[in-house]
Amino acid sequence: MHDIALDTDRYVETVAPLASDPAIEEAAHNRMVQAVDVRVDGKAVTAELAAWLQSQGLPPRAAEAVRGLAPQLDAAVTGAADKVATRFVESDRFEKVWTAANRGAHTAVVHALTGEGRGAVGVEEGTVTLDVGAAVDRVKQELVDAGVTPAEKIPDVDKQMVLFQSDKLERMQGAVHALDVVGTWMPVLTVFIGAAGVFLAYRRRRALAKTALGAAFACLIVAIGLVVARRYYLDHLPPQVQSEAAAAAIFDQLLHFLRITLRTVVVLGVIVALGAYLVGPGGGARSVRATSERTADSAARWAETHGIHTGRVGTWTADYRRWLTIGVLLLLALLFALWNHPTVLTVLLLVLILLAALALIALVAATGRRTQAARPSAPAGPAVGR
Repeated sequence: MHDIALDTDRYVETVAPLASDPAIEEAAHNRMVQAVDVRVDGKAVTAELAAWLQSQGLPPRAAEAVRGLAPQLDAAVTGAADKVATRFVESDRFEKVWTAANRGAHTAVVHALTGEGRGAVGVEEGTVTLDVGAAVDRVKQELVDAGVTPAEKIPDVDKQMVLFQSDKLERMQGAVHALDVVGTWMPVLTVFIGAAGVFLAYRRRRALAKTALGAAFACLIVAIGLVVARRYYLDHLPPQVQSEAAAAAIFDQLLHFLRITLRTVVVLGVIVALGAYLVGPGGGARSVRATSERTADSAARWAETHGIHTGRVGTWTADYRRWLTIGVLLLLALLFALWNHPTVLTVLLLVLILLAALALIALVAATGRRTQAARPSAPAGPAVGR
């Protein structure tokens, strides 16, 4: 919610795909055709035309025939509007107009609610104004360039147009500020509290697994809540909404990144809980660890028979294997924390990197153990006589 409401780039990135959504294209097409129908009244046009022709000497019967062309005129206008609107919504121009309109509108809203950034919209003590100065100056200059010299004498006027005044605007700005603070710090606070709980727990491994599964379950509940909210939203659309499919597309797209985050946390929670189990004393966990160690030892024996040795690197890895493993885990956790909007693919990629790193450490450590075992023991010193 924080990113969609206050980050214009993120918002535009979210809604941009809607320009190519079939439901949105159809809704925009229908709205444009209806706008043309409202502004072109075939009956009125043919009546005016017939009256003018009759004043020019057209016989009354012919004028009546002209009036009868109103349905054909309406059909022709609608058909032409339909073709033009179809070509427009299916072209790249519609996507550009859609993106530019959403960016401009969102920038203006953010500026009004936060006071940050620069733009034509100004906010002061509950009054929202629109600066039309640039537009007025441009029109004045174009009139002068067109030869309308009196336009040079157009006086400077108040170029601030009041859009609306509301005593609730300050309250809305306070809510937006709170959203900004919460959206920035709540994730950090949540991770800190979870980590502190695990660190202070009597059984840290079990606490880590429960925390991870708890986070996954919470996100699953939120995902179910979104499904219910979507159904409620579609069942309570206002009457002026003409396309339920378009409304559903907008709802789904606005929540697209939230759904990605929920799925990411669910997968991450399950993987962390599984990792906490695999390092525990359970029979299944011991079996998995023993199998991996036997596999590493077999690979080390094969390497030794083929003259592949790791030397001091292998022995050092065997001695500090635990700390190397912890270092890899912390490095990947930091990488995940710094990743901008991670997804399920991000989690799976980091897990694959972790598994590859652990396998490499296990293999090098296995070769180091064989090197240590192959070293001859130090000879005993000479016996000391009585």
